[in-house]
Amino acid sequence: MAPETSEEKETFVETALKLGGSSEEEARKTGALDRADEQMENLFDKKYQTSGSPAYLAVWGDSFPTALFDSQAGTVDADAQQVMDNCINVVKELKRENRLLDENRKISREALQKLADAGYWGLLVDKEYGGSFVPFSAFATFLTRMATVDATVAGMASVHGCIGAVDPLRGFGSAEQKQKFLPVLASGERISAFALTEPCAGSDLTALRTTAVLDGDDYVVNGEKLFITNVVPGRTIGLVCLINDKPAVLIADLPPEENENFQIKPYGLWALKHTYNQGMIFKNFRVPKENLLVPAKGDGLTIAYHGLNRGRIALCAGAAGSMRLMLADMLPWAHHRITYGATIDTRELVQRRLGRMAALIAGCDALTEWGGWLLDQGFRGEMECIIAKIFGSEAQKEAAIEYYMKTHGGRSFLHGHLFGDNVHEFLAPCIYEGEGEVLGLAFLKSLIKEHGKQFFEPVGKVLYENKIKTPNPLNLMHAIKLAPVAGPYLAWKARQSLPGAYKKSQLPAMPKRLAKLAQFAANGLQNARLDCSNMMMKHKLSLPNRQCAMSDVSSRIQKLIVMFTTCMWAAKQDDELVIEAAIVLAQDLKRELTGSRVTNDELKTVTRLGAAIKEGKYSPIANIDTNPILMNYENQ
Repeated sequence: MAPETSEEKETFVETALKLGGSSEEEARKTGALDRADEQMENLFDKKYQTSGSPAYLAVWGDSFPTALFDSQAGTVDADAQQVMDNCINVVKELKRENRLLDENRKISREALQKLADAGYWGLLVDKEYGGSFVPFSAFATFLTRMATVDATVAGMASVHGCIGAVDPLRGFGSAEQKQKFLPVLASGERISAFALTEPCAGSDLTALRTTAVLDGDDYVVNGEKLFITNVVPGRTIGLVCLINDKPAVLIADLPPEENENFQIKPYGLWALKHTYNQGMIFKNFRVPKENLLVPAKGDGLTIAYHGLNRGRIALCAGAAGSMRLMLADMLPWAHHRITYGATIDTRELVQRRLGRMAALIAGCDALTEWGGWLLDQGFRGEMECIIAKIFGSEAQKEAAIEYYMKTHGGRSFLHGHLFGDNVHEFLAPCIYEGEGEVLGLAFLKSLIKEHGKQFFEPVGKVLYENKIKTPNPLNLMHAIKLAPVAGPYLAWKARQSLPGAYKKSQLPAMPKRLAKLAQFAANGLQNARLDCSNMMMKHKLSLPNRQCAMSDVSSRIQKLIVMFTTCMWAAKQDDELVIEAAIVLAQDLKRELTGSRVTNDELKTVTRLGAAIKEGKYSPIANIDTNPILMNYENQ
């Protein structure tokens, strides 16, 4: 029903909002975002668009897309592997020698230069421009390794390569723009950032106010940006602004120091304290007109969405690394701390915490590999990347508060403790790359859009045009008006109850417990089409305003996808404890979905896993350096 590229016609969401009685402004602004989303879709071949994605087909497909969940770990050539290993060693050495941070407790210039010399900033840049160019899936798993050494350094690489200037240039830059900018970004001569957020524009990107007006050979920029990571004078940014009232992206080289046209706006920020996250004020700031990125389809929001997907996978990868560090750091204390004559690592509650944290790590590892692999395969991956971001950020929050902090007790809040010094770093990812619940609504909107366009938009238009607020099938006029448009939906719904309406999933060989949990998730996903459709039928034109109902359905589907993805990933692992961790996560998610009570067998599984971890048998945290115990005491 809705056009694929035309900006003159309303999108499905815009139509639904108007029919549902929302204001013209809300419908217009939401429609602008919906058009940007459709323009993003059109950058991809049909089979790689949302309607061909594993999350979409798992719910709406005639057969379950098991093969699209069978991800493969990314591989790199020997030279790129050496670059990554060298970068890890550089950061380890600087930390040992207390030179990673400068006198302001920021990542030091020396560290940035040593990383540049090692090739860190060129990992996502093509070799022809001086980079190493590793597949994104390999880059993401490398970020997990780096985060176990230093999460800030890992995050800076994600900002630079995923949402900074590198990805917009690689994806949308002209040959001349790539040649101009990518070599200096690969070498680390210039580190990049992406300037999107503004004081009035966060989740609502239609509220952008920064403008750029063409004046001769330059665009003249005026406006303010806020919460921009990697920003200091002398760096390169992808600057989102309005040109002729439409979002656009300029690649801008910031001057080496502040001047009357460009000022840094510092502020106190607890998170990201070891890097520079600052605001920027532009006053008649000039950017050469040849620095404007011109995508073949779409506009500046299209460019922003592209990089954000990669940033969301990178966030999940970083969470997997940070949780490894937390888990490793729990063990010395749990083995040292004695209560009532026994060390706390012998206590079931502590063992459950260890096991549960390992389960969250397994989920993040699975989603990182899967999401990165999908992007490498050419999929848009919007829904899958959203799932990874939400799960990774919420898992890190849960791990930090419920397991790490509570095990360390009051010492968690000492200066120098990993938790006390980094609690904001552990919580802030819930906001990065989009707040979780808002993204959950975006996930569901993408999932149900095609179904809505096919069946519900025609019904909604008839209701609106005939001023029917509550359709009554016994009302002859209602029945006559609705029959032509309601018939296709009723036929679709009737087919769902027929035998063989869709083919059951065919699972690869895997341990019996994993297979049972994977099948539960697959069945739940295939049944979710009715949950979605019934929700749409129940709320009809008011659905866009029923955020709580949408959030609930979205959350349930996300949990099922995490379950299935983790089981598929675990089936390929050799480490029995990693497989057990995946089983723990899947069992916990199943229990959340069914509302059942925990069983004795499930408790035994998680505490048995925790007992093995405290014995040093859990390979994902091998060789991770931990901090000394603070306020130590001699065991009596």
